[in-house]
Amino acid sequence: MLTLTRKVGEIIRIGDDIQIVVKEIRKNQVRIGIIAPRDVKIFRDEVYQNIVSENRIAAQAADLSALEGLMIDLQSGPNKTGPETDRAVEDDSAGDKAGQGGGAK
Repeated sequence: MLTLTRKVGEIIRIGDDIQIVVKEIRKNQVRIGIIAPRDVKIFRDEVYQNIVSENRIAAQAADLSALEGLMIDLQSGPNKTGPETDRAVEDDSAGDKAGQGGGAK
């Protein structure tokens, strides 16, 4: 970690686009201003940690939901209907018709 000493009004630069300005110093607080492009997301750490935690919970819920959907699909077994199953049924019926016309009587 880089540690710098600054006085009120002094600036710290990060790259070409970000400036951190020391605005005020009180007993145990430092007030800072941040100048950065709008596309740079800036959060206090406690807010960022809450966002990360909520994103993890949402991702786990989405994973569980997907797994539940898969379980339902697997439990429905071969009776499941869908484009692939319908196509296979159509192919079988076309084969039966051709077989009926050309078979021995």
